[in-house]
Amino acid sequence: MSTLSRRQVLAAAGVAGAAAVVGGALAGCDSEESGGNLDDKRAGAMEKYAVGDQFKATEPITLPIMLLSNAAYPYKKEWLFFSELTKRTNVTLEPTVIPGSDYNQKRSVMISAGDAPAIIPKTYHPDEEQYIAGGAILPVSDYLDYMPHFKDKIAKWNLNGDLDQWRQADGKFYLLPGVHEDVWIDYSLAVRTDIMTKLGIATPQTWDDVAAMLRTMRAAYPDNYPFSDRWSTPPNPGANNLLSITSQNYGTWAGWAWLPAQWDPATSKFAYTGATEQYKQVLTYLNGLVKEKLLDPESFTQTDDNARQKFASGKSFVISCNAQTLVNEARKDIEKLAGATVIKIPQPMGPLGAVKQGTRLENGIMISAKARDSKNFVAMLQFIDWLWYSDEGQMFAKWGVQGTTYTGGYATNDFKLNPEITWAGINAGAPKSLQVEYGFANGVFAYGGSTQHLESQFSPEEKEFQKVMTARRTLPQPPPHPLNADEREQASLWETGLKDHVNQQTLKFILGQRPLTDWDAYVAELKGKNMEQYVNLVNGAYERYKKEHG
Repeated sequence: MSTLSRRQVLAAAGVAGAAAVVGGALAGCDSEESGGNLDDKRAGAMEKYAVGDQFKATEPITLPIMLLSNAAYPYKKEWLFFSELTKRTNVTLEPTVIPGSDYNQKRSVMISAGDAPAIIPKTYHPDEEQYIAGGAILPVSDYLDYMPHFKDKIAKWNLNGDLDQWRQADGKFYLLPGVHEDVWIDYSLAVRTDIMTKLGIATPQTWDDVAAMLRTMRAAYPDNYPFSDRWSTPPNPGANNLLSITSQNYGTWAGWAWLPAQWDPATSKFAYTGATEQYKQVLTYLNGLVKEKLLDPESFTQTDDNARQKFASGKSFVISCNAQTLVNEARKDIEKLAGATVIKIPQPMGPLGAVKQGTRLENGIMISAKARDSKNFVAMLQFIDWLWYSDEGQMFAKWGVQGTTYTGGYATNDFKLNPEITWAGINAGAPKSLQVEYGFANGVFAYGGSTQHLESQFSPEEKEFQKVMTARRTLPQPPPHPLNADEREQASLWETGLKDHVNQQTLKFILGQRPLTDWDAYVAELKGKNMEQYVNLVNGAYERYKKEHG
């Protein structure tokens, strides 16, 4: 679970050139029909490799990889993860290490210069689209015959509809996603439960309940904003998690969840998200919180540190969180407040009721186009398939080495971290971190998997949260509507102007700097910025894809 949003800010656009492969250490791909003949690209590859097999290269190979270094657990070449991975697979990873804060930008620069490693993980859709036209990355869907574990999970969990969202106009996808058995909801609100108990407030079930809770808190503490939020990373309007989880429960997309085109099943067409009635309802709700002084207006501009300081000092009682930040930050922040306690509440429900929106796809892996030239190409594909998509590889990346970092397993469902090791609140106070000292549970390698796998490291508290969220009905994905290269170039020009205006006016509407009675004028302004042309382009792409691919 990352403290960063799964839908990251797009990197710089317009990249040409292909990524270089370092050290000639890659292998393999798909059938001759789709991926071409790879008979000379099989050095190190296993002759027989199927679901359930442990991948081990037939000769030592080195694979170049771009590696995001998380500030919470900075890269160490001495991590047990790397040495044990080599022991199991005969593969040595050769990382190009990049700080997380610079990752998207430096990835773009390296790919543009032709200097990117062969394996480019931690990429969020649709970031990959900017590299397609220049031929910098491979259409990974051409090579799935060499990835039996990936194919098995797609079939077993019926993920083809989710994958369709990532397909391009040619029917192919260029990013290998992390895959989940079910939609995984992590982000919500952290609420001071001692204050709730003191004031007799029940856990809120809906966004209306949240407003009522905040009113009660405000009445008892009139000098406080009860809700002061974090995650206001530009260029989005701010309070990106709050906008995200609110919007999805109203049937639209905002903040981190922003999607410019919103499917309307009533008309079987796409509409521009920022002009929909649902989007207006979200802004109306949040504007009401600000107007009543229930939500700190600085939530949309302040740094995370400022938001956390307010929570830590008792000036606010509600802040956005996920499972990790609840334990690692929120609870630690309030330790000096006598009797203070905090929980992550299930996402409040909106007008759509007990539903959840989202994809079962995670961030994923791009593969450099130059990687296909390596004699080890097929071995590389087999390695990626084992580490990121096999049950055994996922268990290794997440838990580490049985007997060294954990005991138990799936058979008895009794995973336990060794007592001297801590992770996300498990064995709190233990001297060693599973991530910092050992390199496991690293967001570059450990994501996706079955619900059982996902929950294997959850605390009882988090399992209760997930139980509530899992029971909710998952809304269907919109139909695919990929743009071709020329359309994408045009759409990106329109999208930039439109999104900038949506961001600016979203903030003004919420903060009361522009009255919501101006909504029609705002929509007219979007039309003046080519909103209708953009929507027509998207709907044309939808009709074309439906005709050509069904």
